[in-house]
Amino acid sequence: MSDYFRSYGTLGAFVLVGIGFFALAMAANWVLRPSRPRREKLLTYECGIDPVGVGWSQTQIRYYIFAFFFVVFDVESVFLFPWALVLERLGVAALVEMAVFIGVLALALLYGWKKGVLKWV
Repeated sequence: MSDYFRSYGTLGAFVLVGIGFFALAMAANWVLRPSRPRREKLLTYECGIDPVGVGWSQTQIRYYIFAFFFVVFDVESVFLFPWALVLERLGVAALVEMAVFIGVLALALLYGWKKGVLKWV
């Protein structure tokens, strides 16, 4: 057996061990958990108020996209601040890479603005 196929065998073994650990943990959880179902536990909980009526309502997709934009720009700030602290040590290449990163995010914001996602009316 060549080294090429042996490396796939190693990968397959690790995947099987990982699946086995997951299955063992889920089985242990199922066996060891307490199970005391009551009517109150099966009710939908909404801020301490008993649910009234149907629990289904339609939500506009733009709220999800707005939340997605928030997450994207929140992640941008997480990467931007540490980068700014070490900019002098990283050099011009890092400046160009960050410009590309901010440019892609700006395109995403422009796309959302053009689609009208950022309008709350």
